Amino acid sequence: MTALHQLSALECAGLIRVGSVTSVEVTEHYLHRIRRLDRRLGAFVVVTEELALRQARQADEILRAVGPDGVGALHGVPIALKDNLDVEDVVTGWGCADRTDEAIGDDNVVVRLRQAHLPIIGKTQLPEFALPCYTENLLGGDTANPWRSEFSPGGSSGGSAAAVSAGLAPLALGTDAGGSVRIPASCCGVVGLRPSNGAVSNGPSDPSPNGLSVPGVLTRDALDAGALLDVISDPMPGDPTAARAYREPRGRLRIGLAVDPMVPDLAVADECRAAAEKLAAGLQESGHELVPVDLGKDVAVADAFRDAWSVVAASFEVDDEEALAPFTRWLRDQGRAVSGVRLHECLTMFRGVARMLEEMVFGMVDMLVTPTLGMLPQRRGMFRLHRDEEENFAAMTRFMPFTPMYNIAGMPAASVPVEVVDGLPVGAMLGGPYGSERRILHEVAMIQSRAGGAVGLAPGWA
Repeated sequence: MTALHQLSALECAGLIRVGSVTSVEVTEHYLHRIRRLDRRLGAFVVVTEELALRQARQADEILRAVGPDGVGALHGVPIALKDNLDVEDVVTGWGCADRTDEAIGDDNVVVRLRQAHLPIIGKTQLPEFALPCYTENLLGGDTANPWRSEFSPGGSSGGSAAAVSAGLAPLALGTDAGGSVRIPASCCGVVGLRPSNGAVSNGPSDPSPNGLSVPGVLTRDALDAGALLDVISDPMPGDPTAARAYREPRGRLRIGLAVDPMVPDLAVADECRAAAEKLAAGLQESGHELVPVDLGKDVAVADAFRDAWSVVAASFEVDDEEALAPFTRWLRDQGRAVSGVRLHECLTMFRGVARMLEEMVFGMVDMLVTPTLGMLPQRRGMFRLHRDEEENFAAMTRFMPFTPMYNIAGMPAASVPVEVVDGLPVGAMLGGPYGSERRILHEVAMIQSRAGGAVGLAPGWA
């Protein structure tokens, strides 16, 4: 018999709608798994059991009142949230000891989740202020990779990705400012989508005025990802940007393949290249045309991303600077040295990259395949081994040279599980022009369907 946590979120929602199981029963099932198993994983900062069960009871009451045709596709299915998203009356920790206040309201995506009646089962681990590409902090948050516990799940949405991969949550939200959804998706063998800027409403707690960060989804099934995207999409009052129109291409797609990043003098692991080539070949087998693409090299873009990201680090208000992690302090120092003129220059360069991609890349191809990462998943603590934080940042750049391009441009991309190497998953990335996130997920769903369906749980967690 298939257990509830082995089902896709849509399958689980289907059982809830027909009365085979209640939202309370599904929610209790996941809460029990968290209580029993999360000590091995360390995915959750806090489990919101009382909130989740109250929401599940409400979901069941609404279903009884309106019937199965009156509820949404994910009605009653529980979800986990990264701990930088505000849930009213729950502490938003940001992986930092300095943050202990309960949120006074919901972020926009949480409003959407409440409206769709998805019980919130807890907040997941992240590194301090979501700045690095791993999930370790000074609060004891050192999340394990469900596939091999001595390895990192990546970051910064590592707790969310690990929870989905291990079957402690059927769905999760993260945020992605430089790859923070797609990096852990690759490391944990799940689907992770960064939507287009404007497709999902930021804030209001963190409105991301530089355009880098957006909420993203983590699931084992591309169809689940699409359903969750539908729940959290559409603008909210005060949004500074709106979703761009997307013209659906007809018939055969032109799929670009680029296995070298825009960052110069950087070697990409053979296994990461092979994953991208395998994903591209799968799309070609679907009948699409495959086209090689050279993204070019530009160190100025990497420098601009670093300067803009350091300004984000410096923007957080803290009471005790010395209590922060060394990398956080170093990056904040870098950010304080960035002038307003330099930040304007960086943001102007980002718009230039977006225009280049839209005209020169997505004017030639409909979608682009690249590796998700430049290296295989790394051991826990590896990035903190560097006493020189400058080298720490350089090591992170070598690890994640492909993902920031889509944040810089504000375009959508998804990491897709492709291979398993030495017991660890390796993903590849499929990106597209503004507004193409649903077409991206459609192509991923087709590939998953041919492979037999959704990605299974990490070994040993079924």
